[in-house]
This record gives sequence, C-alpha cells and structure tokens, in this order.
Amino acid sequence: MEEEKDKWAFYVRGLLKAEMARRNLSFEDLANLLAEIGVHEKPHSINNKINRGTFSAIFLVQCLKAMGREVL
Repeated sequence: MEEEKDKWAFYVRGLLKAEMARRNLSFEDLANLLAEIGVHEKPHSINNKINRGTFSAIFLVQCLKAMGREVL
C-alpha cells in the first residue's frame, strides 16, 4: 500500500516540476506567482511540499493556476 502511495507522490511531484521547467520557473518565481493570486507561501516551503509530493489537491490547482495552466 505504501509503495502505491509513493508512486502517486512521485507522479504529482513530477507534474509540478515539469510545468515549472517548461516555464523556466524557480521556487521563488512560483512563490511570487502564487502571491499574485492571494496564496502566500515561502519558496522553501514550496520546495519542501513539492519534493515530498504529498501536498493537497488545492495546492496543486493553485500552483497550476498561478503558472497559467488552464487545462489539466
């Protein structure tokens, strides 16, 4: 069961990191974009959340929206 959860964490972490790479964004850049939509997170907190891969669906959608991603 834990192994399955790890696979999903790896997958969602990859989704966000790939989107950041496509847009050439750092964690600081993402923090600034999130702040523009009213979500205040420090770059190191974002880094920790994404690297863990165990963030909420809300955080995932907030990040994608902040990066301008309209379609999942």
